[in-house]
Amino acid sequence: MTDTPHNLSGFKSGFAAIIGAPNVGKSTLLNSLIGEKISITSPKPQTTRNRIAGILHTDDAQIVFLDTPGIHHSKKIFNRKMIDVAFSVLEEVDLAIIVIDAAHPDPASESLIIEKFSAHKKIPAILAINKIDLIKKTRILAIINHWAKAHSFEEIIPVSATEGTQLPELLSAMIKLLPGGPPFYPDDIVTDLPVRFIASEMIREKIFLLTGQEIPFAAAVTIESFKEDLEKNLVRIHATIHVERDSQKGIIIGKQGAMLRAIGESARQDIEEMVESKVFLKLFVRVDKNWTKDLRSLKKLGY
Repeated sequence: MTDTPHNLSGFKSGFAAIIGAPNVGKSTLLNSLIGEKISITSPKPQTTRNRIAGILHTDDAQIVFLDTPGIHHSKKIFNRKMIDVAFSVLEEVDLAIIVIDAAHPDPASESLIIEKFSAHKKIPAILAINKIDLIKKTRILAIINHWAKAHSFEEIIPVSATEGTQLPELLSAMIKLLPGGPPFYPDDIVTDLPVRFIASEMIREKIFLLTGQEIPFAAAVTIESFKEDLEKNLVRIHATIHVERDSQKGIIIGKQGAMLRAIGESARQDIEEMVESKVFLKLFVRVDKNWTKDLRSLKKLGY
């Protein structure tokens, strides 16, 4: 429990799940609401694999967000496991924010979300129609009317996570639905995730952004060592990038190691900003054959 003084009369706190199809902007929305980079983002779907907790503090409320993997139809073991993770969150939250992409609808995934969510009617839900900056304003009302008929949402709010449009309205709607109670975390905590986990996610984000084709989806990152040298204001990190095939290892390393250096340099800059000190980042690449299809390997790599 936080030691930070609050006027607890009327204070609200609770957990909120952010749910949606792949690539609708859930992680961007989380980062925009928190004001910190907690969850990794990329133009590619299925970036988020683990539930990411971000904590938002206001004068009269605290919301603990759980970001989730994109929900979609899939027969692959790995993807089905990610979808199970997403829906398991509904058992432990006070409300849900369902996010859809106004510019690029995904009817199959959206129908699956509504179907699954209907089994949790006790949880109030807000629909966030994201990316309204990419469509004509005249289309927004028709989208709202469509979704108002699909499910009895508490609120339907058009937003733009990248532009910040109507995020205060979304936040206000969420706070209204929170139960009363004291904050769960101190005011200076923005996530309950270990720093080394966020560092591994930052490395994985750079793989998503810098490589193409199947590489990002076949890559996992583990932190082998994370040591702080307080005297030198330096953090030393050794991390391993796991891929499924030798050909993928070659692509990650790149010609004369160029790609691996680019991934490491870009990730190092983000990690330095997070830990507020210099970072020495050493990356290794290892082949774990077909790890995304093997339940034992998935567990070993933290999925």
